[in-house]
Amino acid sequence: MSDSEWAAQRTEAAREHERRLQARKAAENERAGAMLREFAAAATAAAVPVEDFVVRGYGGRGSARSAVRGWYLRLDRTAGVGTDGAFYVLTAPLSVLDRVRGVRLSPSPAPLVLGAGGRDGDSIDLSAALDRLLPGWSDVRSRDAGRDTPGGDDAADR
Repeated sequence: MSDSEWAAQRTEAAREHERRLQARKAAENERAGAMLREFAAAATAAAVPVEDFVVRGYGGRGSARSAVRGWYLRLDRTAGVGTDGAFYVLTAPLSVLDRVRGVRLSPSPAPLVLGAGGRDGDSIDLSAALDRLLPGWSDVRSRDAGRDTPGGDDAADR
């Protein structure tokens, strides 16, 4: 095998690896997004109090309000799920104008592990963060789904 053939083979292998990595990440984001949408519906139904999200500047440099309401996922308030079920990163570079007028948040792809790759003890599974906010939230959805089927929970109530 010539050097150019070997280089072409390695380049294609790297591209395939990147494609698989991106597909795996997209699948993770979709699963996490579905989990957040289910949680938002359950938390809204359970009347869990929502808060206006505050965005903190990098390095603790100030904060800015936003128009998005939801629930903080991390104790340090650096990530949240909106009432729309979208994931929001709540840290950003803030200008003086941002601090005065506020910021417009855009949803980000949701991870299954918050803080993955950070310092030890800084990461938490998304499901654990959601359970901390509303214990048994996923059970609520399962019970409600059973009510729509014959023989579900409401059949015994008749």
